[in-house]
Amino acid sequence: MPENDLHVTGTLVWYYYICQREVWLMARHLVPDQDNPNIDLGRFIGENTYQRDKKEITVGHIKLDVLRKEKGQLVIGEVKKSSKYEKSAMMQLAFYLLELKERGVEAVGELLFPKEKKKIRVELNDGLIADIEKAKKDILRIIYQDVPQAPKKIVFCRNCAYAEFCWS
Repeated sequence: MPENDLHVTGTLVWYYYICQREVWLMARHLVPDQDNPNIDLGRFIGENTYQRDKKEITVGHIKLDVLRKEKGQLVIGEVKKSSKYEKSAMMQLAFYLLELKERGVEAVGELLFPKEKKKIRVELNDGLIADIEKAKKDILRIIYQDVPQAPKKIVFCRNCAYAEFCWS
């Protein structure tokens, strides 16, 4: 894989905290089963919630779900179908906030779980920045491997759109 094709994205950060095998697959553009009902539900939620906010804003190689100003402050929202993946979602959002900060844009984040009517505020701090920097290095290490890690059964496999790829 050519080096200039490699970069860390929010999606890779998301998968890093769920399944590192998926990081390798995603980085190589091996697309998960698009007929998976969880993918359809995620698209539906993304398209049909937070109608008043600006949505799907692309900045460099990141795509922000929701963008708005609140009391003079820029708020970046990351929309997810379930808080079951809260840690992963928080790290993805922290990655976006750090990418914006490196471009001179100060913002705060909100994890948005519309089905649960739940919102969680996320602000960058030294600990989150260190975690993201460490994850970015490890993601690049994973991407550079010639083959993916062997599949291992985890709690998230049951609903995974890559299940057929890993377990058939």
